[in-house]
Amino acid sequence: MTRRGLLGGLSALALMAGAPVRAEMPRFLSSEPFGADTVREMARDLASRPFELRPSVPRPWRDLTYDEYRTIWFNTSKAVWQGTDAPFRMDLFHPGLYFPRAVEVDVVQDDTAHRLAFDYDLFDRTDRAPDLPIDETMGYSGLRLRTEFDTPGIFREFAVFQGASYFRAIAEGQVYGLSARGLALRTGDAEGEEFPDFTHFWVEEPVPGDDSIVMHALLDSPSVAGAYRFTIQPGPACVMEVEATLFPRVDLDHVGLAPLTSMFLYDGTNRWRFRDFRPAIHDSDGLLIWNGAGEMIWRPLANPTTLQVSSFVDDNPRGFGLMQRADRLSDFADLEAHYERRPCLWIEPSGDWGRGVVRLVEIPSDEEIYDNIVAYWRPREPLAAGSEHSFAYRMTWGTETNGAAPPRRDVPRVTETLIGDNFSRDRQVAAIEFEPHALLEGDLSDIRIFTASNSGAVSDGILQHNPETGGARLSFSFDPADADAVELRAQLTRDDRAASEVWLYRWTRA
Repeated sequence: MTRRGLLGGLSALALMAGAPVRAEMPRFLSSEPFGADTVREMARDLASRPFELRPSVPRPWRDLTYDEYRTIWFNTSKAVWQGTDAPFRMDLFHPGLYFPRAVEVDVVQDDTAHRLAFDYDLFDRTDRAPDLPIDETMGYSGLRLRTEFDTPGIFREFAVFQGASYFRAIAEGQVYGLSARGLALRTGDAEGEEFPDFTHFWVEEPVPGDDSIVMHALLDSPSVAGAYRFTIQPGPACVMEVEATLFPRVDLDHVGLAPLTSMFLYDGTNRWRFRDFRPAIHDSDGLLIWNGAGEMIWRPLANPTTLQVSSFVDDNPRGFGLMQRADRLSDFADLEAHYERRPCLWIEPSGDWGRGVVRLVEIPSDEEIYDNIVAYWRPREPLAAGSEHSFAYRMTWGTETNGAAPPRRDVPRVTETLIGDNFSRDRQVAAIEFEPHALLEGDLSDIRIFTASNSGAVSDGILQHNPETGGARLSFSFDPADADAVELRAQLTRDDRAASEVWLYRWTRA
């Protein structure tokens, strides 16, 4: 079992915990003054010194099996702010298994940060839970945030921060899918990736009437230290305003800002490779980019047989994100995983991010338990050692109709891509489905079809109304010849203006 599977299981355990009752909150260990610049100054000081690895929790905790880890769970009746009129609750996770090092968690009240002491009595255990030692290295591995959505007195989770710099969130009514990270370093590089950690969280105590909660985080790794501030507003979409400042210890020539992590196993582009009764398995099905030139780009995700890295050059991007456009139960036929309820995640930069690339990394995978998709913004210019770099962005978790996408509807979206052999088995066929849209109504003869490839022959496209969807389908064939990878591009235009998203795809030989 992997970390992503474990997090899903922990959410299920939280739902099994029963209705919360009033109980004492976790106790405070120490108190320190806290202000707007506290975390930034801590990060600056950290970066001025050599990196020091945090101590590990005792080995019996680190050696827990997946099943043993699940015999211990947080008692939500002992949550932070339980029994108060605060609009949020905070649960804590114990360490062990995939989480060998503890993080510090503080509650900020007014201008004072109160450190939460590790308390094993905050956790329920089954009779199969092993006896485990407690020493000065113990602490929590992360936190979970809950709020009331539609039922007074029922606090449901909407965000989790746990493991390295990973975090995830959902909108009301969704289930967890893709994740985000505070920072990515050297993703896909031959010398290996570096995973910075959030080592300390400060959560500001909410007051009645607050519709958002503020959290600060300290990031650290051998190469960089950083200070983060999250303003999180749950609801029909979960919106996070992120402000970050990085202090590199070394020159960072491959840094990933606003990194996203997801899973794509198969859909109609590669269904033939998997002997599974379900028609599709994925947390996300495409990368959406609104580039600085105003183009809307849709790149369906792939599960290649060799590592694939794609770069989309841009100047001051307007936004990018990983989408889950397949949103019907019949798209997946999975009554347990409910992939149709997984969130989209849209990143909207604040200010000018300059030149760089949206980088997409696709990793071969044969199991749905593994995350194999990474997307992030890579600045063109390296971040120099000893410098300071601040950036900000908005993250919207939810569906495309509830804000997790650009506020732009002037061109029809791609809803599905199908790829396979033609009738004579001598060429590949791509069929691109577009949603119903005013631009695709009536006579389609005045729509110009553009198809292109960087290798091999591509046929003219055929555009037809699809009576099943109410939209339109563009289909064309291509011959990869001897190429192991082919870059494809298609778009519809009318009167020299875009009449569809730009569809891009990298076909690779299986």
